[in-house]
Amino acid sequence: MTAPNTPTTPEPPPPACANNGGEITRRNFLRASAGLAASVAGVAAALSPLRDLDGFPSVEEFLQKHYKELSKDEMNDVLQRISGEVEKEYGIRPHLRDLKPMNGVEFVYALNLTRCIGCRKCVHACVAENNQSRSPEIQYIRVLKMPQGTLDVERSDHNYAPKSVPEKGFYYMPVQCHQCKNPPCVKVCPVKATWQESDGITVIDYNWCIGCRYCEAACPYWARRFNFSKPSIPREKINPNMSYLGNRPRPKGVVEKCHFCIQRTRAGKYPACLEVCPTGSRKFGNILDPDSEVSYILKNKRVFVLKEEVGTLPRFFYYFDA
Repeated sequence: MTAPNTPTTPEPPPPACANNGGEITRRNFLRASAGLAASVAGVAAALSPLRDLDGFPSVEEFLQKHYKELSKDEMNDVLQRISGEVEKEYGIRPHLRDLKPMNGVEFVYALNLTRCIGCRKCVHACVAENNQSRSPEIQYIRVLKMPQGTLDVERSDHNYAPKSVPEKGFYYMPVQCHQCKNPPCVKVCPVKATWQESDGITVIDYNWCIGCRYCEAACPYWARRFNFSKPSIPREKINPNMSYLGNRPRPKGVVEKCHFCIQRTRAGKYPACLEVCPTGSRKFGNILDPDSEVSYILKNKRVFVLKEEVGTLPRFFYYFDA
């Protein structure tokens, strides 16, 4: 018998999914199933944009470590996986390597504006060498037609299409990634998918890029390109000599840019744009070598950098002969 002033503890209500006998009822089962189905549908709807991305990552790619954390064996596994993907899509087994910076090397570029004639051969050589999309065509190099007597790029035209070049009253200024010592693109990347290496080249890990485009917005030189659609490269045009941080095929939804032809320069060759230049306007080399051609140019020519006022400290220099 309960004491008169002692409150009684109420009985807990029966579970929502059971009747008074503890058995699941048809009504509650259907109600719970409907809730579960709604949850699954919500998750599916949230993931549906990802399914539209070409080349949605495999489990191995999704779980891949950051480039700087990969062991040699893990990197070899990554290279084999990517080589298989390239072979499946393009019908050719690539020579894919992870080329490291060379000791005692810091690359710089020097471009003679007196000699450049605006032929754009460098643009198309870069496209071919670096497996850039042909449709839509992505170009790392933009050649600006500049009125003589000014360095104001706001007065330039990169869509010029004369019958022949050079045109009287103009000079030409090719612009690409300037491999800055103080790169704003690196600072803004939220996932550290882009960084600067010891030889001065700023690289991108396409497997780590999330496509936020912060780096593209931060670059004052219009040097980065975003793949809004899946890059299209004809099988017969693919360059099989590839580097992981360089010219391997890129997926939709990532950023790419000039990397000084890393698959060539870290193997002791010149960039493709330099080799194709018909006037010898382009010079490339190791600034740490006092006897290199670029060292001579920087010491003896009136060199300048584009947009010096923004403080990015480019490794890409311009000069005139006179």
